[in-house]
Amino acid sequence: MSACVPARADSARTKHIHPPHSPPPGGPRRFRLAGADVSAAIAVFLIALPLSLGIALATGAPLQAGLVAAAVGGIVAGRIGGCPLQVSGPAAGLTVVTADLIQHYGWRTTCAITILAGLAQLGLGCLRVARSALAVSPAIVHGMLAGIGITIAVAQLHIVLGGTPQSSVPDNLVALPAQLAKLHPADLAVSVLTLTLLLLWPRVPGRAGALLGKLPAALIAVAGATAVASLTGLLLPKVDLPSWSSHALATLPDGPVLGLLAAVLTTTLVCSVQSLLGAVAVDKLVTARPAPAGHVKRSNLDRELLGQGAANIVSGSLGGLPIAGVAVRSSANVAAGAVSRNSTMLHGVLVVIAALLMVPALELIPLASLAALVMAVGLKMVSLNHIRTVTRHREVLVYAVTTFGVVFLGVLEGVALGIAVAVGVALHRLTRTRITHEHVEGVHYVHVRGQLTFLAVPRLSRILHQVPPGADAAVELDGSFMDHAAYETLQDWQKTHTAQGGAVDITGRRPGTRISEPAEEDGCRCRPWTPWRNHQCERPPKAPPPGAHGQATTDAPPGGTPGTATGSNPPGTRGPGDTGNTGDTAGAPNAPGAPGAPGAPHPTATSGAADGPPGHELARGISAFHRNTGPLMRRELARLAREGQQPSQLFLTCADSRVVTSMITSSGPGDLFVVRNVGNFVPLPGEESGDDSVAAAIEYAVDVLKVRSITVCGHSGCGAMQALLGAEHGGARTPLQRWLRHGLPSLERALPDLDAYANEQEEKQGQGQGQGPGPEDGRSHPRLAGRGPVDAAERLCLANVVQQLEHLRAHESVGRALRAGDLELHGMYFHVGEAQSYLLSEDTEGGVFALVPSTDLTA
Repeated sequence: MSACVPARADSARTKHIHPPHSPPPGGPRRFRLAGADVSAAIAVFLIALPLSLGIALATGAPLQAGLVAAAVGGIVAGRIGGCPLQVSGPAAGLTVVTADLIQHYGWRTTCAITILAGLAQLGLGCLRVARSALAVSPAIVHGMLAGIGITIAVAQLHIVLGGTPQSSVPDNLVALPAQLAKLHPADLAVSVLTLTLLLLWPRVPGRAGALLGKLPAALIAVAGATAVASLTGLLLPKVDLPSWSSHALATLPDGPVLGLLAAVLTTTLVCSVQSLLGAVAVDKLVTARPAPAGHVKRSNLDRELLGQGAANIVSGSLGGLPIAGVAVRSSANVAAGAVSRNSTMLHGVLVVIAALLMVPALELIPLASLAALVMAVGLKMVSLNHIRTVTRHREVLVYAVTTFGVVFLGVLEGVALGIAVAVGVALHRLTRTRITHEHVEGVHYVHVRGQLTFLAVPRLSRILHQVPPGADAAVELDGSFMDHAAYETLQDWQKTHTAQGGAVDITGRRPGTRISEPAEEDGCRCRPWTPWRNHQCERPPKAPPPGAHGQATTDAPPGGTPGTATGSNPPGTRGPGDTGNTGDTAGAPNAPGAPGAPGAPHPTATSGAADGPPGHELARGISAFHRNTGPLMRRELARLAREGQQPSQLFLTCADSRVVTSMITSSGPGDLFVVRNVGNFVPLPGEESGDDSVAAAIEYAVDVLKVRSITVCGHSGCGAMQALLGAEHGGARTPLQRWLRHGLPSLERALPDLDAYANEQEEKQGQGQGQGPGPEDGRSHPRLAGRGPVDAAERLCLANVVQQLEHLRAHESVGRALRAGDLELHGMYFHVGEAQSYLLSEDTEGGVFALVPSTDLTA
């Protein structure tokens, strides 16, 4: 059954029924022309008219050819093309190509070449290869346009001085001194007046400038120079538009086949690339437009190629110049507020009217004025912004070679030369690898920067063999690619070095670049979740060599990890956060021997110390996000941007940099509404003791975001808890001391007899004993399942979570949601040293934080 058959039996009958008391629907939808399209068409027409004549003059073609191309580009390319707001016509980027064709083959054969180029564009459009054209390096495109601009400017300079340009840039440069010796004052005066108006018109200040700025500077410059030349009676060459009856049309191509094929290829390449890049630029301009008057579809590049091909066929058949998308007219069309392709088509109609009815007025325009206008356009094609961009991306060599190749050899030759240099630069970057070796504190570090291919294997092998047998070695790979030859070299050396009693640690700056044997269980298995690599895994202990002192390991307490002191990172290492502290202390001064402490060794490459200042680390991390994570998350983040945030959890935790909420909860963007502060405090509501920042976040999460759960998360080694235990609470002098007063209720809950606790600690310190868990008062306190708190700081951390949950209930929005059954409160404790999370269970007296069990994710 056909899909076009109506699904309902009476659908064919009901579709003609119209609502009662209303006339039946009319005929076909009438053509409507928006006012914004009309004003935009007039603005584009005023720019296109003088530029079309000027480009025709610069190419040596009949001046009517510029008007024909402008009209066809507006009507045909505007109607068929895939970029609704791009304006096509004779482009300055085609000036050099067209002038060269006219000089070698004549005007009528050039028209035939334009037709063949249009047919080639139709074929490329049918093959849907438009996107492939964008693979050309922007440095090559910008260099090509800059070379064409220089060629145009040098050639038109002779006309500005009252002479005739030569066929090439070197010839024009050689002839320039003689031209300066016999310049024509009238031509020079008109040209200077044109350039002055062109430069100063957009800069008229005040309200008058805002009104006058709506008229295009190109039109004012040419009109002003024409008026001055006519009123003063200057005798100088002017526009000559022969009768349309004598207009030359295309003929069969005449010339060598290879030369004609090269000409067609060059015209097709320049027209297509310029049009496609222009379409992409127009899309960006439309997107950035602050208040579009209507929805404009994004460009269909394959259809745009078909439209450009059809326009070139028609233009060549009617004796017009080759056509491409024009940046100046397109940007003016977008800026004028055009909302559909009607503006582009209407501008073409206006060009036709002007070509038929305004011939007497057009013949008053001095050629020197048009030459000055085109020379200014050519100079603008050498964009300083483009030069800065290619310099920043280290492609200035490609840009410079393409530019000088176009200027001195030709467009096709210059582009081919630029492509060759671009390929060479890419290969050089691929094969450029920097391998260094340094010996720091008994460890040999081999750092590899760049791509590790077979070409770098000899250098890699030489550096690796500089590591003495039996020594500790670390190889850090800072690149994104390693081929099989390099992999085998590293593997063979690693096996040999390990067999000789040495230790090898091979890591990379991003996940997935570690090299280790599958059966190796002693190596580091954790991977950094950011490129900062701000951690270090403890190396497995080795048997000490004869005569060396052995190292004792620390017994694990209940619930701890063997070989590691509970509540601390390995000595000399750093935790996930970038605090510079060791152990589980945060916010407290660095302990002796910790990174950053006086007398401590400088962090090595293995400890994650990045080269350069912290700002460099941040920029490098952002760059890695853009390169690796951003493309994977862009669609999800775009969805969140459209739909807004809808988190189900409010997660209130400490500002400690080691507590990475998304990591310990395996959550993603949009899942958690996170509030962080020193000590994960929830101040009680009230003018004196409250805090508007935390209270506002709670109210927003509960009343606006409608979260279903609030979790207060404390953690081991909290610096705020350490400060509470050691601070004098008589007065609050600093902002931190004033903030810590919100933790006093937690301190009273955990250690009610604070004076007795302080005296006990002084006695223990006098006896050389460590800090104990604090005095017992006979009450039940929050504790971890299976064991009591190891010290007073841990007891305070647990009690603080319970206390802040009570503070939460005192907030009006939370209490209201709890009474309605729309909200749950949870307590959580994260042990940094164990990488374990505990959830509070209030069923038992005092509250027990139970270890979160492992879950079978495959179930």
